[in-house]
Amino acid sequence: MIQNQQSMIFSPFMAIYDLVVPKDNLLRNINDLIDFSFVYDVLKDKYCHDNGRNAVDPIRMFKYYC
Repeated sequence: MIQNQQSMIFSPFMAIYDLVVPKDNLLRNINDLIDFSFVYDVLKDKYCHDNGRNAVDPIRMFKYYC
């Protein structure tokens, strides 16, 4: 089951990311420049929308693969 996981708060320590990772970091720039929301459109028929446990965010899995 895919829910909109963009609004979930995973950790109260997310602000540390902004302090530790430099603003000009390559991976931060890639994340800011590329819109990965196309992954939801490609996989929407592969997940049940009303049954089962919440899935790991497909965008996260796509980034792990690449």
